[in-house]
Amino acid sequence: MAKIASLYRHPIKGFTPERLTTADLRAGESFPCDRLFAVEDGPSGFDPAAPAHLSKMKFTVLAKIPAVAGAHTAYDEATATLRASADGAPDFEGRLSETAGREAFAAWLAALLGDRVNGPLRVLEAPRLHRFMDSKSGFVSIINLASVRDLEARIGRPLDPMRFRGNVYVEGWEPWVENDWTNRTLTIGGAMVEGIKPIVRCAATHVNPTTAERDLDLVKALFDNYGHMFCGLYVRVLEGGRVAEGDEVELA
Repeated sequence: MAKIASLYRHPIKGFTPERLTTADLRAGESFPCDRLFAVEDGPSGFDPAAPAHLSKMKFTVLAKIPAVAGAHTAYDEATATLRASADGAPDFEGRLSETAGREAFAAWLAALLGDRVNGPLRVLEAPRLHRFMDSKSGFVSIINLASVRDLEARIGRPLDPMRFRGNVYVEGWEPWVENDWTNRTLTIGGAMVEGIKPIVRCAATHVNPTTAERDLDLVKALFDNYGHMFCGLYVRVLEGGRVAEGDEVELA
């Protein structure tokens, strides 16, 4: 029987995953408090009055700037307070609900990243139900831990599943079965979801989340070993409900 091994949100696109024990999924919406903010690296053209999907390369993300993994962030949703730390930098604390707090974090990050950015940096907050997702249609991401272990065995190197920056990590499936689940329905705890498409991987997975260095070419490893560049499944929430670590996950 497949079960949820762990749940993660990423309040700021590209930054530290935050583990949860439970989450309340809502029909048609993204994972709670996931990619709610993004740090614009130079003018992106984002219009909060008419929010639209933008390339991840408009932002400070791992695929573009591996050193982003050196910033350790924690977001308090109740107070909109962000805390951040990094080696060799002063600790940061500020409220992202306030202009001053967003500007202060942008300044802290600019000092940390230096000439790695195009700049100027600006913290954007997603309006209404918009989220700063890599995919136009992928609202929640599922990672099959057996697939990660199979890739790990093929390349002969340990792989931290956090490289794949998913929301729901599942234990108990056969490797790579998720690649065939487009338009299939799954129950996850108290919610029902539908597979949208496998997740095509990019250079963000090359970055070691502990060292903040590019140390593996996982896109090439996926293609060389399997003939595809997938790892994970995007799903849409059909029926909302609570999901928790240890909940069963079943293919309908």
